[in-house]
Amino acid sequence: MATPHISTIVLAYSGGLDTSVIVPWLKENYVGARVICCAADVGQGEELAGVREKALASGADECYVEDLRQELVTDFIWPTLRAGAVYGRKYLLGTSMARPLIARRQVEVARRVGADALAHGCTGKGNDQVRFELTYAAFAPELAVIAPWRAWHIRSREDALAYAAAHGVPVAASVEKIYSRDRNLWHLSHEGGALEDPDWTPTEDVFQLTASPEDAPADPETVTIGFAEGTPVSVNGRALDPVALVATLNAIGGRHGIGRVDLVEDRLVGMKSRGIYETPGGTLLYAAHSELEQLTLDRRTLAAKDLLAPRYAELVYEGRWWTTEREAYDAFVAVTQARVTGTVSLRLFKGSVTIAGRASEFALYDERFVTFGADDVYRQADAAGFIRLYGLSQRVQALKERERSSLEELAVA
Repeated sequence: MATPHISTIVLAYSGGLDTSVIVPWLKENYVGARVICCAADVGQGEELAGVREKALASGADECYVEDLRQELVTDFIWPTLRAGAVYGRKYLLGTSMARPLIARRQVEVARRVGADALAHGCTGKGNDQVRFELTYAAFAPELAVIAPWRAWHIRSREDALAYAAAHGVPVAASVEKIYSRDRNLWHLSHEGGALEDPDWTPTEDVFQLTASPEDAPADPETVTIGFAEGTPVSVNGRALDPVALVATLNAIGGRHGIGRVDLVEDRLVGMKSRGIYETPGGTLLYAAHSELEQLTLDRRTLAAKDLLAPRYAELVYEGRWWTTEREAYDAFVAVTQARVTGTVSLRLFKGSVTIAGRASEFALYDERFVTFGADDVYRQADAAGFIRLYGLSQRVQALKERERSSLEELAVA
């Protein structure tokens, strides 16, 4: 299988089971090629500890660790949040958003080291292969793409564990701890193992970011989130940078059991899969942002945004980030967000989120218009004329039906 024309391969590397076994496999099958690992810090925390050393110990020639946390939040999470994009009615797109960013940086590293091939550890059944390779196509269409999961004899995580053991590759996964997890600053996903049975109820050992709602604090907590033109800027009156803001809300939401999602989703490749997602901070941000829009946007603009949101979600889920379509959507969203500035207070209690208050200088709500008391800005008598015109088509239809019935009665007589 050796291909002599490939001299340097840059592998998107996480240090997990799938990519760890790819390093020795590439060295075996592309003899003489350099294998350069590119690990992205998107907020995995302690999971990245020792990742460079592990890559080198597995046979890599070099490993670059790139800090992408700020870009992930400002350039991917915030636009998706502002669009209100949710996939499959529940999924806040944590993995989907990160892949185009990671793949773009992988291409940048490949340019830096003079690589002629890109490799990833995505399976042939999943969505991530599409997200990575569409990004490759956008930024490096001339580079070869190596996808071992579509070529090698390994067909399961058990096979991968056996391969790792045979090649002395240290991995954290085990037959007993078989879940496939993806973590970043926005969320933590869980797939595989017992979760592949959609009727199996996840046990508490599955969850890592969120407390069990039953064990959450007995007293509710109120958190206030501030927005400027649709972008989150503060928590409880304190201005925070984007990374710190998401991390702060993750901690707050997590301790109250907020943000758990159990979803049977439709993969891009055509099959359904079951995933468990934990997105505590993101759940709070979506609830607050939606409520602020409800206060500051007119009815038709809200309706237009609600039409766009699922299209935006599909675009992100399907890896079509680097497209004119997404740029056009962002331009529309930017106009709608110009007045989405203000604060929303949320009440958190044992897994639930309710609205405690909202305020904005751009609020379209005006007490003078809705009060039952006397006012000088709304003449209630005008409602009669409005209703008469609003219901005109119904009245015309009723009159025409009556005329037709009368003609039929005369004809019978």
